[in-house]
Amino acid sequence: MAVSVLIVEDDRNIAELLQMYLEKEGYAVTVAADGGQGLAKFRAIKPDLVLLDIMLPEEDGLSILRRLRAAP
Repeated sequence: MAVSVLIVEDDRNIAELLQMYLEKEGYAVTVAADGGQGLAKFRAIKPDLVLLDIMLPEEDGLSILRRLRAAP
């Protein structure tokens, strides 16, 4: 089974580039464009790794990280 990666990145070009390279290496990649989507997708897929942009619209990446860490 492939390692799952969640990319939370609001810059579409960066997200697509990361996704392309990771999928080429065999990772199962899911992309979220903002913190709200990122949290929802995190709960849905329970990824092995999260690549989280710090400067996101609405809610910054550090507060998202705190919420992810607080989740059981």
